[in-house]
Amino acid sequence: MAGTQVNPTRMELTRLKKKLQTAVKGHRLLKDKRDELIREFLDLVRENMELRKSVERKLGIANKNFVMAKASMSEEMIRTSMLTPRQEIYLETKTKNVMSVDIPVFDYTTRTADENDIYAYGFAFTSGELDNAVRSLSDALPDMLKLAETEKSCQLMAAEIEKTRRRVNALEHVIIPETKAGIKYITMKLDENERSTQVRLMKVKDMMLNEAHHYDERELING
Repeated sequence: MAGTQVNPTRMELTRLKKKLQTAVKGHRLLKDKRDELIREFLDLVRENMELRKSVERKLGIANKNFVMAKASMSEEMIRTSMLTPRQEIYLETKTKNVMSVDIPVFDYTTRTADENDIYAYGFAFTSGELDNAVRSLSDALPDMLKLAETEKSCQLMAAEIEKTRRRVNALEHVIIPETKAGIKYITMKLDENERSTQVRLMKVKDMMLNEAHHYDERELING
């Protein structure tokens, strides 16, 4: 394949050698990047698992508390209690660069600093179970946001790892072997040409020597 695609010249040989150096260096850097991405990804996966367990546990508690509240209050009263919330949440999204991957960072603030503003109702006509349910949901919010952040980060990291892996494989199994084969082919061709040139030169030299020898013999005879 190399013989049909590569022009066997010294200029092409120099170009392929430079290409090989670049490919080998790029392969090494991409392997290092891939390994570091995998390490970061595994750390995120472990964090994600812990956060998911925490969120599931806290949401489970919240669900139980809402079941208890529903048992002590009518569904209509619960809905009416939630109609006019006093607290608001403002979500800010940023990104941070990890190994050339822009992963999200979520941060939030509340409209007021009063923790009791999570309750959108007065306490006269509601049960303590509803208070517990609202509080448990409020406690789960930070972990829920962090879980969303880590899950999206894991998705982006996984996509970058796969892209980097394909590049490493392309360099390792296609570009570098083909470039080496091209260098080997051109080197062999240049060596063959050099040997052919030397053989032709030797033949010319022999012919010139023979011709000179015959010329000397003729000179002796004529002399």
